[in-house]
Amino acid sequence: MDEDVLTTLKILIIGESGVGKSSLLLRFTENSFDPDQALTIGVDFKTKKLTIDGNTVKLAIWDTAGQERFRTLTPSYYRDAQGAILVYDVSNKSTFNNLETWLSELDTYSTKSNIVKMLVGNKIDKDGREVSREEGMKFARRHATLFIESSAKTKDGVQCAFEELVQKIIQTPGLWETHVQNGKKTIMVTEDNSYSMPSSCGGWQCSVV
Repeated sequence: MDEDVLTTLKILIIGESGVGKSSLLLRFTENSFDPDQALTIGVDFKTKKLTIDGNTVKLAIWDTAGQERFRTLTPSYYRDAQGAILVYDVSNKSTFNNLETWLSELDTYSTKSNIVKMLVGNKIDKDGREVSREEGMKFARRHATLFIESSAKTKDGVQCAFEELVQKIIQTPGLWETHVQNGKKTIMVTEDNSYSMPSSCGGWQCSVV
């Protein structure tokens, strides 16, 4: 492990095909957007370092294909993940309706019972919204997940989604561990697991439910 890295976290991005999972990953890791982004075949993987409250963590982010014919490839990738981002397209109601299936799959294959979940309503830049913000928040509240809306195209909410997810993971006791080194800063967890929002989120506040 790099000397400046507190820990390495495994993050999954799951959801129906075409909701923008790969675009969210590309925007977060490389700050770029490809309008002709090809559908993921099997699984894609990228890493990125992220600094939270002065502590650097390394993210190993897995982008899983949403097509049914690739679903048999994904169960092993759920193993040991500390966080999962469930993505739907706010302009496509069916991708929202199918979230229950993805949550069920996550619960079935995840090896960590306290995995942190983030619900992301993507493509808010598009016209013809079919899923309201209130519907997304209600779903997140019912399933005890974090929630934010985003646009990989305009960058709105993308950085915040990952930062908020990581912030919650590193403040969840027992979800991760690291070797203590002399002089190395550790993250303090309050009794109620409260924390402050990273300033880089700007006006894009995640809902903690």
